[in-house]
Amino acid sequence: MSNLKKISIDGIEVEVDGAMTIIQAAEVAGVAIPRFCYHERLTIAGNCRMCLVEVVGGPPKPAASCAMQVRDLRPGPNGEAPLVKTTSPMVKKAREGVMEFLLINHPLDCPICDQGGECDLQDQAMAFGVDFSRYREPKRASEDLNLGPLVETKMTRCISCTRCVRFTSEVAGITQMGQTGRGEDSEITSYLNLTLDSNLQGNIIDLCPVGALTSKPYAFTARPWELTKTESIDVMDALGSNIRIDTKGREVMRILPRNHDGVNEEWISDKTRFIWDGLRRQRLDVPYVRENGKLRKSNWNEALTLAAAAMQGKQVAGLVGDLAPVEAAYSLKALIESLGGKVEARTDGARLPIGNRSAYVGNATIEDIDTAKVILLIGTNPRVEAPVLNARIRKAWAAGATVGLFGEKVDLTYDYKHMGSDRAALAELVGRVTEKPGTLVIVGQGALNEADGEAVLAHAMAYAQGAGGKMLVLHTAAARVGAMDVGAVTEGGLVAATEGAEVIYNLGADEVEIAAGPFVIYQGSHGDRGANRADIIFPAAAYTEESGLFVNTEGRPQLAQRAGFAPGEAKENWAILRALSAELGKTLPWDSLAALRKTMIAAHPHLGQIDVVADNGWQPLALREMGRATFRNAFKGFYLTNPIARASKVMGELAAMEADRAKTKLAAE
Repeated sequence: MSNLKKISIDGIEVEVDGAMTIIQAAEVAGVAIPRFCYHERLTIAGNCRMCLVEVVGGPPKPAASCAMQVRDLRPGPNGEAPLVKTTSPMVKKAREGVMEFLLINHPLDCPICDQGGECDLQDQAMAFGVDFSRYREPKRASEDLNLGPLVETKMTRCISCTRCVRFTSEVAGITQMGQTGRGEDSEITSYLNLTLDSNLQGNIIDLCPVGALTSKPYAFTARPWELTKTESIDVMDALGSNIRIDTKGREVMRILPRNHDGVNEEWISDKTRFIWDGLRRQRLDVPYVRENGKLRKSNWNEALTLAAAAMQGKQVAGLVGDLAPVEAAYSLKALIESLGGKVEARTDGARLPIGNRSAYVGNATIEDIDTAKVILLIGTNPRVEAPVLNARIRKAWAAGATVGLFGEKVDLTYDYKHMGSDRAALAELVGRVTEKPGTLVIVGQGALNEADGEAVLAHAMAYAQGAGGKMLVLHTAAARVGAMDVGAVTEGGLVAATEGAEVIYNLGADEVEIAAGPFVIYQGSHGDRGANRADIIFPAAAYTEESGLFVNTEGRPQLAQRAGFAPGEAKENWAILRALSAELGKTLPWDSLAALRKTMIAAHPHLGQIDVVADNGWQPLALREMGRATFRNAFKGFYLTNPIARASKVMGELAAMEADRAKTKLAAE
């Protein structure tokens, strides 16, 4: 029996799933219904009443379209499709009444409210409200909450839509926000005045339809109409969240999420959202040369000449950092290999097999999490490594999926079965694997960066295959998959690539310690660990300052667009390598980014299929014995994992709060 039902909305007849609500059916029909509390990714609250419609032949009063399903509507007298009106006099009067009630206690803050220009209440008051007020009594006021350094609160503006409460409890998985009181005394508050303990809390800023929750770091720095908006890709983790970068002049003012159902839905992590102040601090803006043990400012001609002289006739190794676009990794590989050297992107020592994409990426997509019945996590803490992906696992768990974890016991915001901490427990499970449709195995870098990483990966693949499921490798570095795709790796890993190297060309690899001895050329955006060890420094563009390809953890190539220009004399990564190649007499065969991409895509065609997850096939690794070590996660902290984050004042403050929270235990009072 078909679930499809016909419905007529303002004379437009559509056929939709009977489980849909009227507000969803209206979207299919292209009819706009105003709303404050309804959000398609949250449960239905039905408490703002702005979405009232008239159901012809139904109750003699307006109905909340967000809470009434199409299958509950009565057909016409002759079997016609149920008729719904969204612009009738009854609806108009009801909306005007609702808007009057919403504005009773709302302060007239519009000129000084940071939500100004992006406020749903402002827009809908103009579209559906009345042009006068009958209210003469004094307005109610509420005390502001301290939710931490990210979310600014002005609770007098709150209209109790409860979106923030539903997001934090349903998606973020924390229970620190709620509503107390009834009627006029009702207010949104936090439990025991706690600050929010979530890596996703910034999303409530986007969800708030009024100016009650705004961005604390961005507050009063710009208005939306002053900003240039650029669609790009996030590099703070390997998920590849779709983002919008808003710039004012040369400076990034804020970063917002873009909707992409296959990757990040419409959420981003707090590191992604608030990292932008790190793009202004500790920047490398001129070349530097080390003289008598000290770095001094230089110029491009001198720095390139000295670097070329240092590299001529020497054994050279190249390291690809975690934030490098694919074009830079491809250019570095071409240059270093033309000098007879070796390149390595797995700077954390991860044992990812070369050339076997089904092993170093997997054969699952991020979207497969939604329909998974069994999710097995091996050596990973997704709440820290990819918070948005963790929210997706939580969504699957809430829909009935069971989650198992091999590794450290951590709070993942959902219940899971701890399967064991060491390799022996994994080997035992693989030995008795049975078919379980809907199984998804997620392997973290913590399981792969030990000496037996490839053996662990082989066991994970064996379990996924035996259960009839799929596997996803959860990377922590945005550049890793793309660099492996173009072959910027060496058999034997980091040790083999750098063994005997007299010169190391470090392309933004700040998470690796380079021992004394080799001459180091560092190319990067920030004065961090890599620059501290360097003999020559080339200042490069950050991810917001150049166009670049990034391949995410599921193997999806995505394009990050330039939102601004690099400071001072800093150049794009590929351009620096092209200039150096000419100085070395090994000129790379491209003069523009377009020509570089053409050459790269000819060699690796799947990189030209933007936003497409290629089929990786399935090449299982041969099972071999694992070691006896326990699984250790790749990250201990969430906030200070890369040079941009370490330069950010906001990230530093959050890291300090995270450390304090880990020390302090609340008494059970």
